[in-house]
Amino acid sequence: LPQLGPHLPPRLTQQPWHLQYSTRRDGFSLRTLYRSGGQPGSPALLLIRDTEAQAFGVFSSSAIHCSSGFYGTGETFLFSFSPELKVFRWTGRNNFFVKGDVNLLMVGGGSGRFGLWLDGDLHRGGSHRCETFDNDTLSPREEFCVQDLELWGLA
Repeated sequence: LPQLGPHLPPRLTQQPWHLQYSTRRDGFSLRTLYRSGGQPGSPALLLIRDTEAQAFGVFSSSAIHCSSGFYGTGETFLFSFSPELKVFRWTGRNNFFVKGDVNLLMVGGGSGRFGLWLDGDLHRGGSHRCETFDNDTLSPREEFCVQDLELWGLA
């Protein structure tokens, strides 16, 4: 988390973050993740480690929640540690920031490709270059298996 500090919106750099959801503690369930999320206007950090020990995730300007459409703002970004931190910011090409239902969480989009997606039991996910963030593939493989996942929010 400290490495991400300089990349967060300035108003958040001195804020205390706390762990809202962790697969190790809370089990693997997107529904549980949604229930654990913070206040709707409150930002969130989603950190993922895949079974190949690659770490990556998303900073969302809004709490991660179930929605019928995309939400979030241009402050949202994807990142990966491979091995050093890379941050992929909004390109301005579309507003496909975050969208999720009980079966799928999607971050970034365009032309049917998602910057990051996770399935409903948080076991499988994927990453592709997408128009929203013009990101690299976050994981060594376009589809990955989740080892650990954490959701952080403001205290």
